[in-house]
Amino acid sequence: MAKWTFLTNHAQVLVCIAADPGVRLRDIAAALGVTERTAYGIVADLTAAGYVVKDKDGRRNRYRVETHLPMRETVTHQRTIGEVLALLGDTSTRTQG
Repeated sequence: MAKWTFLTNHAQVLVCIAADPGVRLRDIAAALGVTERTAYGIVADLTAAGYVVKDKDGRRNRYRVETHLPMRETVTHQRTIGEVLALLGDTSTRTQG
C-alpha cells in the first residue's frame, strides 16, 4: 500500500515554518522525510508565491508566513493561510502577517 498523507509537503513545510520561524532546511527535510534539496525547493516555491517571506538573520534565515493571504484552492478560497494553520496547531502566537 502506498504511503500518503492528508497534507501536501508544501502544507507541511508551512506548518513547520509557522511553528518555528528559525527552522533550518535540514530540520524541515528531516521532519518531512525528504532531502534538503526538496525542502529548499518547497520553501522557494512558497517564497515565490508570496506565502513565506525569508529574511537573513546573520548566517541563518528566518521565515515569516503571510497568514492573511488566501488559500490557492478554489474549494478553500474563503479561508486564509492563518485560519488553516490555526486549525492544524497553535501557531497563532508565532506567526505574523
